[in-house]
Parts: sequence; structure tokens; C-alpha cells
Amino acid sequence: MYGYARVSTIDQDLALQRAALKAAGCTVIREEKASGGSRKGRTELETLLQFMRAGDTLVVTRIDRLARSLRDLQNIVHELLEKGAHLKATEQPIDTSTPAGKAFLGMLGVFAEFETNLRRERQMEGIEAARRGAQGTPAVHRRNRGQEAVGARARTFRGRQALEDRQSIRIPAQGVMPPTVQLHEQQGATKKHRQDEQRDDHEVPVVVVVCHARG
Repeated sequence: MYGYARVSTIDQDLALQRAALKAAGCTVIREEKASGGSRKGRTELETLLQFMRAGDTLVVTRIDRLARSLRDLQNIVHELLEKGAHLKATEQPIDTSTPAGKAFLGMLGVFAEFETNLRRERQMEGIEAARRGAQGTPAVHRRNRGQEAVGARARTFRGRQALEDRQSIRIPAQGVMPPTVQLHEQQGATKKHRQDEQRDDHEVPVVVVVCHARG
């Protein structure tokens, strides 16, 4: 029995698949980190397929570890059957040496490809949405930035004007009258002085004549 383990990215771990394949009785395990969407560049899988002989069994944990494309999966199974080898999965009821296992393989292969197509469609929708957003974003950002700049300048002007207004108001020191009060006091004093002068002009001098009687 030959085991095959695969993960899509280099930061993923193969330890769980390796342990499951060893528990299934695999004496040889080939591993690689590559995408399952295609057979291109998967040298470990190709090497393993070349070593398979009649009566051998290729073991995977799930069929999506072997291929995510229904066509690739069918081609791999066809190559194995031509050599008299079989395919088995540890976590799925797949065993091409039995009729039921072959039936499950066909159904799960269809679902695996369907899942892959859905994932690809969601990715394309996300890319298209990001592209539309990127095309409309600059103008909106420029307009928003312009509005924010105008608002900031207006707030700055109002704040500066309010500060100047507050600075123009002077609180008089203790004992010192504000200029307006001093002006009113001066005007009142001038008016009173004029009234006194007018009153003096209208007064008639009184002459007192004293007569002395002769004896």
C-alpha cells in the first residue's frame, strides 16, 4: 500500500495525513505541498503513479488530496485500473476494489469539483467587486477629502474669529472705569459746567443802597 499526502500551501502541516496513512498500513508515503487544482508540477504524485503495479493500492485521507478536478480524478483512477491497482480513502467510504466504493468515488468526485467551481466563482466575484470599488473609490475619496478640508478651514476661521473677539474684550483693572463710563462722566461734567455758566449769566446783580439819616 502506498500513501499520498498533500497540502496546498507551505505553511500547512502534513502530520495528520501522515499519521492516518501510517495507521492504514502504508509502507511508502509520498508528500508534497502543491495545489490540487491541476496535476502540473506535482512530481511526487507522478512518481507514485509510475511505481504502482497490479494489486497495489493508493491510499489518501480524502479524494480532494488526490485531485480537485473531476477530470483529473477520473484520469488518475483510470490509470490505476489499467495497471490493476486500486484507490482507497481513509476518511471516506471509497475503495475501487468494491462496487460500492466505485459508486461513492463517482459521487464524491462530482461534489469535489462542484465545491472547487463554487470557490473559483466566489473568488472571481470578489475580484470583480474589488475592481469596481477601486475604480469608484478615488473620486469619492477626493470629494470627501475636499469637503473635509473646507469644513476644517471653516472651523479654523470661526475659532480664530472667536479668539480675536475674546481678545478684544479687556476687563478693566480694579478702580479704573471703562472708557465708555469715563466718556459719559466727562460729558456729564461738561454739561453741568455749561448750565452753571448760563445760570450765572441770567442772575441780576442786586445793589444794596444804605442811607444814613442826618440828625
